[in-house]
Amino acid sequence: MKRFANCTNHPIILVMAAILTLSGCSGLAVPAPTEKTESPAAAPEQTKQESVKPGEKGKPTAQEPAASGEPAPSVEVKPDTAKQTEAQPPKKPPAKASADTEELLAGIEVVAEPESMAVLVNKQRKLPENYTPTDLVFPNVPYLLPEKSEKRKMRKEAAAALEALFAAAKADGIALAGVSAYRSHTYQKALFHRYVQKDGIEKARTYSAVPGTSEHETGLAIDVAGLDGKCAATSCFANTKEAKWLAEHATTYGFIIRYPEGKEAITGYMYEPWHLRYVGPEIAKKIGEQGITLEEYWGVVPVSADAQR
Repeated sequence: MKRFANCTNHPIILVMAAILTLSGCSGLAVPAPTEKTESPAAAPEQTKQESVKPGEKGKPTAQEPAASGEPAPSVEVKPDTAKQTEAQPPKKPPAKASADTEELLAGIEVVAEPESMAVLVNKQRKLPENYTPTDLVFPNVPYLLPEKSEKRKMRKEAAAALEALFAAAKADGIALAGVSAYRSHTYQKALFHRYVQKDGIEKARTYSAVPGTSEHETGLAIDVAGLDGKCAATSCFANTKEAKWLAEHATTYGFIIRYPEGKEAITGYMYEPWHLRYVGPEIAKKIGEQGITLEEYWGVVPVSADAQR
């Protein structure tokens, strides 16, 4: 068909233009159809993602503190050459290990006043058989332990002092956490035997106490770490800001570093900057000022150690 040179000079074209104008078109050329847009309802379903309901906080991760301010429970502490701590309850000891332990305990003096806040328990002095403190409570401080763990407990007076110590540390920008406090005689027995099986009895005795001679059984001792759990009950703790703060301030609240550096021959244990022992503010002050051990305070120093002085 012959195209018209000018759309405006032909009557038929004029009529068509009028019709198109009324229908919303501005010219003869029919606009290209626009791309169809699908409505949201017709859009393909996206991968479903978990969301947090309004007003609900996300669950803390293993590295994130829980809502209570305490670290995630059951933090495993990996020991190095220093004292080892337990993550799971030890198994029942074998018969031979029990016999060896009984031999070690034979002839050891039994302390007369196990309830004393300044009781001396060491490799030469043991608690009465199956001794259990009667005033154990849960200190209101963070722990690297499950919430209901018995190893959180301490004797009432020591627990109150621990709360004051932790509060003072927090005020100074030091976040502390308990690692292990009270241990029953049964638990200590199984724990010690596990270490004996692993390292032999002589090495085990340098970092773990023979059942009945552990300060943890008194309810007056606690192993402490930073809230992040780093270097907990291991030798690197000595270089942390938490250890330095404890060394300077623990005695103010009635605690001493029970196994200080350079006193291994007297205490019988390696240097443990994390092991705190409650003895009361008065005795703690004297021990701190003189730079001595609890053995030296009581004038009870092992013969082998005395010979080296």
